[in-house]
Amino acid sequence: MDNVISSAKTDMFRIRMNPEIREELEQIYAKTGLTLTDAINVFFQQSLNAGGFPFAVTGDNAEIVKAKALARLVKELKKGDDCTESYSAEQARAMLGIAE
Repeated sequence: MDNVISSAKTDMFRIRMNPEIREELEQIYAKTGLTLTDAINVFFQQSLNAGGFPFAVTGDNAEIVKAKALARLVKELKKGDDCTESYSAEQARAMLGIAE
């Protein structure tokens, strides 16, 4: 099997993700000169090398992920507290695409 990093890339893999998380990840990986695609390929190569996840997947990992998600949520909620804009119920439904 070829090395994932240096082998020809002719197949596509698409995922759905939160755009804010994608932007954060792109900024993190750009600091080391990697694109998000490069980083995913590194993860895949390490998974192949390890024969599974290249790190321990435990309940602790899940708790860390939950804590980070909660911290992001609290940050977004605080932005909302500072917001001075207001909308009618009708405007809010229209913005959310909810029919009455």
